[in-house]
Amino acid sequence: MTFVECEGTGRYSDHEKEYLNSKYPFAGAYRVIKLEILIADEHVQKIIDIIRENGRTGYQGDGMIIVSPVDNVYKVRTDEEGILVI
Repeated sequence: MTFVECEGTGRYSDHEKEYLNSKYPFAGAYRVIKLEILIADEHVQKIIDIIRENGRTGYQGDGMIIVSPVDNVYKVRTDEEGILVI
């Protein structure tokens, strides 16, 4: 699981009205967190359900869940490869 702090623009608002300083140079940009999870196919729906139940604030910008396949995994340090190397 990886959390990444990002800058985002889109059709949502920052309900806390955070001050945008020089760290966020794009007008209208908001701080957002991107969560990346790599899991086996059989756990996908369970994780989606958990995020939907616990990640909803009721404000615009609660996010999206995007599911995409992973064809392979390569470890740079050890040259191992395969989905189960993680």
